Amino acid sequence: MQDFFMYLQLGWAHIISLDALDHQLFVLALVAAYSYKDWKQLLILVTAFTIGHSITLALSTLDVVRISSSWVEFLIPVTIVLTSLDNILMRNHENRLMKLNYYLALFFGLIHGMGFANTARMMLAKEQSIFLPLLGFNIGLEIGQIAVVLIILMILFVLLNIFRVQRKDWVMFVSSGVFALSLQMALQRIPF
Repeated sequence: MQDFFMYLQLGWAHIISLDALDHQLFVLALVAAYSYKDWKQLLILVTAFTIGHSITLALSTLDVVRISSSWVEFLIPVTIVLTSLDNILMRNHENRLMKLNYYLALFFGLIHGMGFANTARMMLAKEQSIFLPLLGFNIGLEIGQIAVVLIILMILFVLLNIFRVQRKDWVMFVSSGVFALSLQMALQRIPF
């Protein structure tokens, strides 16, 4: 059980640490189109990302799928660029944007899952079974993502209700900022 909690802590750190800016930006881009009233939809959205992340992490750890880490490190910010661009382009079609975000979260979660695969592969090489470590890691990741979402929703609540910021302005501001940061990351990580 001690190993389970170690991997749970690793999953938590994978999304909460200062080194996890790319994951935090992705969650911010996904969440930007929602409000605090959409908390159930947000839980499903975050879980869809974790499912995609879990699938690829398991396949990569079992050495079923292996992609060059330089390509993965490039593709991760590309997913953030596309998600934030989607928010900007579809800001006037909120319902379609929200439906599309579920697919983006699941699909892009597959790419993000490969980002931790090499580390996980080395750590789990000595483990008898990968089930418990991966379960602990993914539960920690899910808890961390929910914490990030709650922080974003609290900030959004204050902005909308106290400072009277318009929701469309919030989506545009956040998505534009995330787009710029993630585009810079992607350009710095071009693997060719």
